[in-house]
Amino acid sequence: MSGGCGPEGAPAPVSPGRVLLVSAVALIDTDGRVLLAQRPAGKSLAGLWEFPGGKVEPGETPEAALIRELREELGIDTWHSCLAPLTFASHSYEGFHLLMPLFACRRWEGTPMPREGQVLKWVRAQNLRDYPMPPADEPLIPILRDWL
Repeated sequence: MSGGCGPEGAPAPVSPGRVLLVSAVALIDTDGRVLLAQRPAGKSLAGLWEFPGGKVEPGETPEAALIRELREELGIDTWHSCLAPLTFASHSYEGFHLLMPLFACRRWEGTPMPREGQVLKWVRAQNLRDYPMPPADEPLIPILRDWL
Protein backbone atom coordinates (compact mmCIF):
# COMPACT_ATOMS: atom_id res chain seq x y z
CA MET A 1 0.00 0.00 0.00
CA SER A 2 1.39 3.38 -0.94
CA GLY A 3 0.93 6.36 1.37
CA GLY A 4 2.32 8.95 -1.02
CA CYS A 5 5.20 9.90 1.25
CA GLY A 6 8.05 8.80 -0.97
CA PRO A 7 8.91 6.64 -3.94
CA GLU A 8 8.08 2.97 -3.69
CA GLY A 9 11.17 0.95 -2.89
CA ALA A 10 13.17 3.96 -1.68
CA PRO A 11 16.14 2.93 0.46
CA ALA A 12 15.78 3.23 4.21
CA PRO A 13 17.59 6.19 5.78
CA VAL A 14 21.07 5.52 7.10
CA SER A 15 21.13 4.92 10.85
CA PRO A 16 22.53 7.99 12.62
CA GLY A 17 23.93 6.01 15.57
CA ARG A 18 22.50 6.19 19.05
CA VAL A 19 19.02 7.46 19.88
CA LEU A 20 18.99 10.21 22.50
CA LEU A 21 15.75 10.61 24.48
CA VAL A 22 15.18 14.16 25.69
CA SER A 23 12.01 15.40 27.36
CA ALA A 24 10.81 19.00 26.86
CA VAL A 25 7.97 21.14 28.16
CA ALA A 26 5.94 24.10 26.98
CA LEU A 27 5.38 25.95 30.25
CA ILE A 28 2.32 28.12 29.65
CA ASP A 29 1.60 31.06 31.96
CA THR A 30 -1.82 32.53 32.80
CA ASP A 31 -1.46 34.98 29.86
CA GLY A 32 -0.97 32.07 27.41
CA ARG A 33 2.74 32.78 26.90
CA VAL A 34 5.32 30.00 26.55
CA LEU A 35 8.68 29.96 28.36
CA LEU A 36 11.76 29.66 26.15
CA ALA A 37 15.34 29.18 27.34
CA GLN A 38 18.35 30.37 25.38
CA ARG A 39 21.20 27.87 25.28
CA PRO A 40 24.24 29.38 27.03
CA ALA A 41 27.68 29.91 25.52
CA GLY A 42 29.86 26.81 25.61
CA LYS A 43 27.01 24.36 24.95
CA SER A 44 26.19 22.89 21.57
CA LEU A 45 23.71 25.05 19.66
CA ALA A 46 24.59 28.01 21.94
CA GLY A 47 22.42 31.07 21.44
CA LEU A 48 19.42 29.13 20.12
CA TRP A 49 16.11 29.16 21.99
CA GLU A 50 14.46 25.94 23.16
CA PHE A 51 11.73 24.54 25.33
CA PRO A 52 13.05 23.70 28.83
CA GLY A 53 13.89 20.08 29.57
CA GLY A 54 16.73 17.66 29.30
CA LYS A 55 18.01 14.14 28.89
CA VAL A 56 16.02 11.21 30.19
CA GLU A 57 18.34 9.18 32.40
CA PRO A 58 18.31 5.34 32.41
CA GLY A 59 15.34 4.04 34.39
CA GLU A 60 13.58 7.42 34.25
CA THR A 61 10.30 8.21 32.50
CA PRO A 62 10.07 11.34 30.33
CA GLU A 63 7.76 12.88 32.93
CA ALA A 64 10.14 12.14 35.82
CA ALA A 65 13.02 13.60 33.80
CA LEU A 66 11.05 16.82 33.23
CA ILE A 67 10.14 17.16 36.89
CA ARG A 68 13.83 16.73 37.81
CA GLU A 69 15.11 19.03 35.06
CA LEU A 70 12.63 21.80 35.90
CA ARG A 71 13.73 21.69 39.54
CA GLU A 72 17.44 21.71 38.61
CA GLU A 73 17.36 24.22 35.73
CA LEU A 74 14.54 26.58 36.72
CA GLY A 75 13.95 26.01 40.44
CA ILE A 76 10.26 25.13 40.00
CA ASP A 77 8.24 22.09 41.00
CA THR A 78 5.50 20.41 39.03
CA TRP A 79 3.83 17.00 39.09
CA HIS A 80 3.21 14.14 36.69
CA SER A 81 -0.52 14.96 36.66
CA CYS A 82 0.28 18.51 35.39
CA LEU A 83 2.25 17.29 32.34
CA ALA A 84 0.02 16.77 29.31
CA PRO A 85 1.64 15.00 26.32
CA LEU A 86 1.31 17.33 23.33
CA THR A 87 3.53 16.11 20.46
CA PHE A 88 7.07 14.92 19.79
CA ALA A 89 10.07 15.64 17.62
CA SER A 90 12.21 13.06 15.83
CA HIS A 91 15.34 14.56 14.26
CA SER A 92 18.72 13.26 13.10
CA TYR A 93 21.73 15.28 14.13
CA GLU A 94 25.37 14.49 13.33
CA GLY A 95 26.15 11.28 15.24
CA PHE A 96 22.82 10.75 17.01
CA HIS A 97 19.06 10.79 16.56
CA LEU A 98 16.98 12.91 18.93
CA LEU A 99 13.58 11.72 20.09
CA MET A 100 11.88 14.45 22.13
CA PRO A 101 8.38 14.28 23.59
CA LEU A 102 6.93 17.74 24.24
CA PHE A 103 4.56 18.15 27.16
CA ALA A 104 2.35 21.13 28.01
CA CYS A 105 2.27 22.36 31.61
CA ARG A 106 0.11 25.13 33.06
CA ARG A 107 0.64 24.44 36.79
CA TRP A 108 3.83 24.59 38.83
CA GLU A 109 5.11 26.02 42.10
CA GLY A 110 7.75 28.73 42.19
CA THR A 111 8.98 31.32 39.73
CA PRO A 112 11.17 30.06 36.88
CA MET A 113 14.69 31.39 37.38
CA PRO A 114 17.74 30.62 35.19
CA ARG A 115 20.05 28.36 37.22
CA GLU A 116 22.42 27.17 34.47
CA GLY A 117 23.48 30.35 32.69
CA GLN A 118 20.55 30.37 30.28
CA VAL A 119 18.37 33.38 29.45
CA LEU A 120 14.60 32.93 29.90
CA LYS A 121 11.85 34.68 27.97
CA TRP A 122 8.05 34.42 28.02
CA VAL A 123 6.85 34.47 24.40
CA ARG A 124 3.41 34.61 22.81
CA ALA A 125 2.73 31.54 20.65
CA GLN A 126 2.34 33.63 17.49
CA ASN A 127 5.85 35.07 18.08
CA LEU A 128 7.73 31.79 18.59
CA ARG A 129 9.14 31.92 15.04
CA ASP A 130 10.97 35.15 16.00
CA TYR A 131 13.36 33.09 18.17
CA PRO A 132 15.90 30.90 16.34
CA MET A 133 15.59 27.31 17.57
CA PRO A 134 17.45 24.03 17.05
CA PRO A 135 16.18 22.10 14.00
CA ALA A 136 14.38 19.52 16.18
CA ASP A 137 12.32 22.23 17.95
CA GLU A 138 11.15 24.12 14.84
CA PRO A 139 8.45 21.59 13.74
CA LEU A 140 6.90 21.83 17.21
CA ILE A 141 6.03 25.52 16.81
CA PRO A 142 2.96 25.22 14.50
CA ILE A 143 1.53 22.41 16.62
CA LEU A 144 1.92 24.46 19.79
CA ARG A 145 0.55 27.60 18.10
CA ASP A 146 -2.54 25.70 16.89
CA TRP A 147 -3.07 24.15 20.31
CA LEU A 148 -2.89 27.48 22.12
